[in-house]
Amino acid sequence: MDAATLRELQKPLKQQYRDDPASARTPIEAEASFEAKPVTASVQTWAAPIRAGLHPATGGDGSDACSGDMLLQALLGCAGVTMRSVATAMGIDIASAELRATGIFDARGTLGVSRDVPVGVQEVGIVAEVQTDADDATLAKLAELTERYCVVGQSLAQVPSITVRRRTAP
Repeated sequence: MDAATLRELQKPLKQQYRDDPASARTPIEAEASFEAKPVTASVQTWAAPIRAGLHPATGGDGSDACSGDMLLQALLGCAGVTMRSVATAMGIDIASAELRATGIFDARGTLGVSRDVPVGVQEVGIVAEVQTDADDATLAKLAELTERYCVVGQSLAQVPSITVRRRTAP
């Protein structure tokens, strides 16, 4: 896809959102259920259900997906699509790219060992190795705009409120 095609594709959406800002509020959702195996949740994904379980640092055996890794995978999915969209809009030809996300969590927080330790993934970073002829200034702008427009990245940077509610099953 080239910049003109992308602009043409997004033009009616941008106009709709300018004319009716409320229509830009886009719901997203995910679903999970408990499995027979203790301390797991089966998360529905586009490809297949993924069973998430305890990380080995919190008592798991490593046979289940780690939710922290899944968080970083969601970040890379969003950052990758955002980077490609921004590169397309800027007219940057990227022959190939490899992205890697890293983070760390302190198991003492989630295990309740210390209330002074935060619960959650910290020190999140993305490294992108791109094959392109673009100069350093252009790549810096690409990185800046990718950070700015990545929904998942911004959700991590500006933490949303999370509410857990109980609903009685039918």
